[in-house]
Amino acid sequence: MEKHSTEKLQAICSQVRRDILRMVHSCQSGHPGASLGCTEFFVALYFDQLKHNKDFNMDGTGEDLFFLSNGHISPVWYSVLARSGYFGTGELATFRKINSRLQGHPATEEGLPGIRVASGSLGQGLSVAIGAALSKKMNGDNRTVYALMGDGEQQEGQIWEAAMCAPHHKVDNLIASIDVNGQQIDGPTHEIMNLLDLKAKWEAFGWEVIVTENGNDISQVIQSLEKAKSLLGKGKPVLNLLHTDMGYGVDFMVGTHKWHGVAPNDEQLEKALAQLEETLGDY
Repeated sequence: MEKHSTEKLQAICSQVRRDILRMVHSCQSGHPGASLGCTEFFVALYFDQLKHNKDFNMDGTGEDLFFLSNGHISPVWYSVLARSGYFGTGELATFRKINSRLQGHPATEEGLPGIRVASGSLGQGLSVAIGAALSKKMNGDNRTVYALMGDGEQQEGQIWEAAMCAPHHKVDNLIASIDVNGQQIDGPTHEIMNLLDLKAKWEAFGWEVIVTENGNDISQVIQSLEKAKSLLGKGKPVLNLLHTDMGYGVDFMVGTHKWHGVAPNDEQLEKALAQLEETLGDY
């Protein structure tokens, strides 16, 4: 996989954020907040860390796999998949439109390249990732499985069943990340249902836990993912607590739950795009 400079990766992030905003604005539906906040993670993963094959097949033998559990942040994933060559960027214009492959939550029935499981019913993605990681171990496939969850999603009981399962079965080819932005649809997580000390909780369940203090610094994200990879193969799954700002990159969207699932109007879109450089060409 071609390695890019930090400056190039930051330029890709700017374009991905433009894609997110334009997609959600076009259909007046979707979830821009956490999509903007997780942009550095997705760009670091797909353009620097993930050993993946753009000639997509569902089997995934011999390549790293990624599963998105909090599927409502599909805009950032679709943009990164398109920008990394899985399908044409022009298809981004069909987001959430009738008969589009780019549904609001990722789905598999239309065969969109890069998507291996329908997601968005919160709490399920980690279980799927554990199953895929166990399958790779059983088949002697030494590639890595990645997963991303939301912090509000930690309020789902199935997360903690999966958290208990992975260390018991020594799933040490798995790197799970949590987008810790402190926001969910109804407000700050500490007000809706306090998550308390996630690091202590996951360590108590038997995971190796690392912390990315600034998940909107692409260099830090890459360093954390490299550190996570160095901890694999030692009998424990790895968890990355990825601290981000919801709505990052747009001054009037950053740090608030109010943009969790609200589309910008024409004036807001123009104001937001003015803050983001067009670096790869808009679709």
